[in-house]
Amino acid sequence: MSDITVFQARKIVTMDPNRPSATHVAVRDGWILAVGDENCASDWGTVKHDDRFRNDVLMPGLVEGHAHMMAGAMWQFTYVGYHDRLDPQGRMHKGMQDLGAVIERLKEAEADLPSDGPLVGWGLDPIFLTDERLSRQHLDQVSPDRPIAIMFSNFHLMCVNSAALESAGYSRESNAEGVVKGPDGEPTGELQEMAAMFPVMRRMGLDFRGLSQTEASIRAYSDVCRLAGVTTITDLFSTMEDGDLQTMLDVTGSPGFPLRIVPALGAVGAAPEEISQRALALRKKSTEKLRLGAVKLMTDGSIQGWTARVKWPGYVGGHPNGLWNTPPEVIYQLCEEMQAKGVQMHIHVNGDEASDVSLKALEAAAQKHPWPGARHVLQHCQMMGADQFRKAAELGVCCNLFSNHIWYFGDQHAELTIGQDRAERMDAARGALDEGVHLAIHSDAPVTPLGPLFTAWCAVNRQTMSGRVLGDAQCISVSEALHAITLGAAYTLRMDDEIGSIETGKRADFAVLGQDPTEVAPEALKDVPVLGTVVGGEVSLI
Repeated sequence: MSDITVFQARKIVTMDPNRPSATHVAVRDGWILAVGDENCASDWGTVKHDDRFRNDVLMPGLVEGHAHMMAGAMWQFTYVGYHDRLDPQGRMHKGMQDLGAVIERLKEAEADLPSDGPLVGWGLDPIFLTDERLSRQHLDQVSPDRPIAIMFSNFHLMCVNSAALESAGYSRESNAEGVVKGPDGEPTGELQEMAAMFPVMRRMGLDFRGLSQTEASIRAYSDVCRLAGVTTITDLFSTMEDGDLQTMLDVTGSPGFPLRIVPALGAVGAAPEEISQRALALRKKSTEKLRLGAVKLMTDGSIQGWTARVKWPGYVGGHPNGLWNTPPEVIYQLCEEMQAKGVQMHIHVNGDEASDVSLKALEAAAQKHPWPGARHVLQHCQMMGADQFRKAAELGVCCNLFSNHIWYFGDQHAELTIGQDRAERMDAARGALDEGVHLAIHSDAPVTPLGPLFTAWCAVNRQTMSGRVLGDAQCISVSEALHAITLGAAYTLRMDDEIGSIETGKRADFAVLGQDPTEVAPEALKDVPVLGTVVGGEVSLI
């Protein structure tokens, strides 16, 4: 018979209503055998006691239902964002608060590059740099000859220099949607959404998502997760080829790999029937630590980039409505095909027009091909109102809200994009729960840093960078927020039978914390120390 290890903790927050707390948890073969006191496994045979967590708190391993594996790999490029950020090794990178600092940082990085490679930066968000907007003229100051591309923090827009524009053939004669032009008719260097960005990226050899398909990147992702207490995470737009799949299987299947990864196949670049067949084929390759078979649909863009599709009255600054990455008619086709073939969908919806189209497409698909328990997930859902949450609940559609946006962009949304009244109901966790929606909340790392306890703090307090509360009617309780980053997220991944709570019969996945998040003040939730993780009973401390 296999060995039994009984872990002792100062407290175990189980998320199991039948036994909300305990002091000991017994583990055998990577599964939870029993929960209770020091004698919880005495009926099962001889046990080995492990008291290394006697002064710590255990929670279920935190679950991040919307992130991207490039969160680790992006650090090989130059970070030029506004906010301070930690890299996978825990090193702090200071943010840049004006365009001059960004240019100087890029010049430093350019001086260290070999002569024949591009310069790539990431994390910029012009909405914070109000003096002027980054343009190709700024980037030409860094180098007029070397191709330069700066990916914005939302990954829906980028700015490039003249050399990069020329490589893609973009000029005043170009009429491609998303190639922004100035009053003089010349491209400014800003490119909006995928169709406009991809030609430049191809010519520069940039594949941001493909960056995640190397062993080093996958292990960097696990480092990021351990720092945040995350034991299960998505890669929510995967372009996985056969060779990439084998790398993923090899790395995640290696002894002691401390993470479960749930990729979703990007539903682009092929007919709906081909995408569903690929998803079903991938599903058969799933393992304990690599769960395959879902797809990700991209509908609209980014609210702070003014490329999200919003309903009337639109953007307060008079910007034109956003862009469709996938036209509505194709959204309908994809929803019908995936519903018919039993493929779970994660659907990107930032603006409320995108949410509206997606809900109608899901409803039409469900009428043609009933599938109780499909658990399709609307991702971001930032502008959804009570009527849309009500419809989601009627359809059994989950919602995964981008709660981090309240702190990172709440002030800017109130002043510059959608106005105070709509900003107060952005990422409306209270409204979703009140309508009976299965709720998760997320970071969309690397758009914002991975950290479910910070995400929970955002949903509980709804505090912006300026310190104000943006929409106190949409605040949720600490217990509701902790549910959203454990069982709630696990439900959206169809894994709530395995993870999300500490109870007999589930996988032995724990977050090791320095404080009890249920006992600290709600305002201090984000400051609870993460000390490491346990995955399948194997300990991985920071």
